[in-house]
Amino acid sequence: MSNILQTRQEEIVEEFSFYEDWMEKYEQLIEMGKELDALPDEHRLDEHLIRGCQSRVWLVAAKNDDHNVRFYADSDAIITKGLVALMVRVLDGLPPKEIAESDLWFIEKIGLDKHLSPTRANGLHSMVQQMKRYGVAFQAK
Repeated sequence: MSNILQTRQEEIVEEFSFYEDWMEKYEQLIEMGKELDALPDEHRLDEHLIRGCQSRVWLVAAKNDDHNVRFYADSDAIITKGLVALMVRVLDGLPPKEIAESDLWFIEKIGLDKHLSPTRANGLHSMVQQMKRYGVAFQAK
């Protein structure tokens, strides 16, 4: 794991440790979603929808000039948009191989694995898997 991925995860764990209860943590996720740039309409296509999410979540990935992966995402649900913003924050701009092989330990450390509803947890898992699939696909190109 690179220092960048490690540092990003540590920063998130530290941020979420400031909040006493899960209502405050959900508010933080909502704020993160509000800060995520809206996805242009031309990318809001069925082919960019993440399967397995109850809400509609679009995820687009592209390689930049440095051969790293850039992620662009949006959702029609506020907490889900916060979750995808969180995932973009962690994995955006990393090399494809690192994304494909990432150990995202922060999810358990901040308690997302235990405090999300089953449908949101399933959606988060689907987001992670789709991002990792992009990493695998971009390695092959």
